[in-house]
Amino acid sequence: MNRYEQAKARFAAYGVDTDAALKKLGEIPVSVHCWQGDDVIGFDGANSLEGGIQTTGNYPGRARTPEELMADLKFAFSKMTGKKRLNLHASYAFLGADKGKVDRDAYRPEHFAPWVKFAKEIGLDGIDFNPTFFSHPKMKNGLTLSSPDEETRRFWVRHGQACLKISEYLAEQFGKPCLMNIWIPDGFKDVPADRLTPRLRLKQSLDEILSVPYDKTKVIAAVESKVFGIGLESYTVGSNEFYQNYAATRGICCLLDNGHYHPLEYVSDKIPSLLAFYDRVALHVTRGVRWDSDHVVLLEDELKEICKEIVRGGAEKVMIGLDYFDASINRISAWVVGERNLQKALLFALLQPSETLKTMQDEGNFTEQMVLQEEMKTLPYGDVWEEYLVKTGAAGSDWFEDVRAYEQNVLQKRK
Repeated sequence: MNRYEQAKARFAAYGVDTDAALKKLGEIPVSVHCWQGDDVIGFDGANSLEGGIQTTGNYPGRARTPEELMADLKFAFSKMTGKKRLNLHASYAFLGADKGKVDRDAYRPEHFAPWVKFAKEIGLDGIDFNPTFFSHPKMKNGLTLSSPDEETRRFWVRHGQACLKISEYLAEQFGKPCLMNIWIPDGFKDVPADRLTPRLRLKQSLDEILSVPYDKTKVIAAVESKVFGIGLESYTVGSNEFYQNYAATRGICCLLDNGHYHPLEYVSDKIPSLLAFYDRVALHVTRGVRWDSDHVVLLEDELKEICKEIVRGGAEKVMIGLDYFDASINRISAWVVGERNLQKALLFALLQPSETLKTMQDEGNFTEQMVLQEEMKTLPYGDVWEEYLVKTGAAGSDWFEDVRAYEQNVLQKRK
């Protein structure tokens, strides 16, 4: 009997079918963010980040062109496991001859056709999309959709409307819904004189974006909150309370980024709270450290709790994406480590005897519940993970040697 068969028997003693867990894990799509590969710069003219976010470090090998980013993504995807999607920002448009002539408010589906071709060629499950409301000259005083300057506000409304059409195109190309997530950096560095009016302008702008006819079975519109941004420490227009109320009253989706809350708030608890009222919830999975929300995802307790709630609530109801950017380490390694850790946490959740534990809770058997929960932590879950790597044909623990070779042969040659 090999190690997987031994592990299978150990889990079976607790009523857990490891074969079923592995099958389910392979069916859960994860949307991998393109912006880890080039430090969120994009291809539409920005030279640095601006608008409440920041990347740190200068590790060699940043992708500088669409071709380099696609090559890096293709290589990174080959070292990942499970069903994968691609998460794009509007700033990654292929503008070609339109560069310098077409601004973000006039982006069209054809500017993203090369991404569709790329995603299909490497067998991805689909593409998700994000309007880019940062790193642009038309951010006036750090504001976009909440700007008191009507010309500025209208420009960004048109951008959001254009992105709805692009998202619909992406959904049609893959026959799968496209999540279009709206995050804006709007806010103030110091104590504001007026907290309400910017939010009323944001509400108006979002209503105007969503007034464009679009197929809601193809495009899942979502809004993403944040506590604060760099240079926006005192006030964020798009707060959690604002967006949850907006989503609830407009019939759209809330996106929870687990780095966008106070350190003592847990997204694992927010997921079931929202699922009590929403048909679906969207996630950006990252790792918050003090003030910075965008560290590479590690296999930590909160990630495991998040994935438990995804599995318990119905994985098909939760749209999972990654969102972090680290320029201090090999960017491809950052992609692979984060994606694999999310997969490991999902597997850990799938290997829990959830129904048994739920029954114990309902019957008030809290002592037995605690004992069982603790026993599950030391079962040979790593052997089940290794079986998953074998079944999916993914590289094992030696994948980093391939990344090291890619760095030497490709990344280090970029100047």
